[in-house]
Amino acid sequence: MKILVFGKTGQVATELQRQADVHALGRGEADLSDPQACAKIIRDCDADVVINAAAYTAVDKAEQEEALATIVNGRAPEQMAKAAADRGIPFLHISTDYVFSGLGDKAWTPTDPLAPCNAYGRSKLEGERGVIAAGGNFAILRTSWVFSPHGNNFVNTMLRLSETRDALEIVDDQIGGPTSAADIASALLVMANAMASGQKGGIFHFSGTPAVSWKDFATEIFLQADRAVTVTGIPTERFPTPATRPLNSRMDCSDLKKVFGIQAPSWKKSLAIVLDDLRNAS
Repeated sequence: MKILVFGKTGQVATELQRQADVHALGRGEADLSDPQACAKIIRDCDADVVINAAAYTAVDKAEQEEALATIVNGRAPEQMAKAAADRGIPFLHISTDYVFSGLGDKAWTPTDPLAPCNAYGRSKLEGERGVIAAGGNFAILRTSWVFSPHGNNFVNTMLRLSETRDALEIVDDQIGGPTSAADIASALLVMANAMASGQKGGIFHFSGTPAVSWKDFATEIFLQADRAVTVTGIPTERFPTPATRPLNSRMDCSDLKKVFGIQAPSWKKSLAIVLDDLRNAS
């Protein structure tokens, strides 16, 4: 099976390349700010499955660049999904819990009402709508709090801060499921194989378990990394950002298990693997 991946250096794209023989396209080969060019790549290729692991992910910057974010996260996936549908091949797309309001304390299901609380979320929702409207066999995988040994993510930020700080204040009223990029890549590959064999897709959720606060996530990072850092919890209002952040990022992943047999992973176990990777690389 030939898998075409949009994205090359991002967290999930990197893990897809580590786990499978895929053809990954970087920005120089496939610029998502040019949706028609991305669609042409799909129409001209001989891939059996397409995975879109590329996106505009600068959440705060998107407040000033919503038009660009909407092209990259909205129009590009829409055109790519149309091209895949025209060729009759599955299209898998990564989305986010940010398409929800971020309110309440109930785990979001794929059919819950959509109400993004920031520009990034709105741009990702546009992408979802475009992928669905394309009419092909698609899978939208919503995930949250992605981390890995590479790239900009919470784990690497905490480790960097621990080099010079012995005490940190971390938000403790935002709750979600930290999710390893390696686990996301593994899930996508299982889904891609099943869909290439005729399995129908849909919208699914995938995140680490159990749900925790950023403060508790940071505490576990320092515990496993053997870093002596005292973590104090603070409310979101004490850490203002240009983009509103969801307080509730909990996700119900049961549909993914029912359809593809993919279990929500333990983020603590996945964190241990990431920290081992970082130690081995140093």
